[in-house]
Amino acid sequence: MDKLRTMSEKQKIGKLGEQIAEKYLKSKNYRILEKNFWVKISGRKFGEIDIIAKKDDKVVFLEIKTLSRAQKISAEEKVNFKKIQKIRKTAEIWLEKNPEYKNFCLQIDVIAVLLNFETRIAKIRHFQNIT
Repeated sequence: MDKLRTMSEKQKIGKLGEQIAEKYLKSKNYRILEKNFWVKISGRKFGEIDIIAKKDDKVVFLEIKTLSRAQKISAEEKVNFKKIQKIRKTAEIWLEKNPEYKNFCLQIDVIAVLLNFETRIAKIRHFQNIT
């Protein structure tokens, strides 16, 4: 069965946001190293990094937040201290598996994607080095 048909609407919107963010990053000369990297700790899914990219001497761990309509809380506000800590721990695990990047500058970014299905336009906001 088609993977998109089995996904919830929320998952479809999130996946679309990630595709838009990836295209945006490539247009800004980022090289995508990995997408949807996640780890299990004690048999349970612990954390996920939506996109891991490289630009110049930096490895960037990106959290993509996608909204399909205006909400009381903005997409980027959904990335709280607890989420940042999970991203850091997950990034450390990724670096253990990819030691060739240990000497690069590291940062965590958030890309907020606001989708408007009526106009078929996506608004992108990129918040760099949020920690």
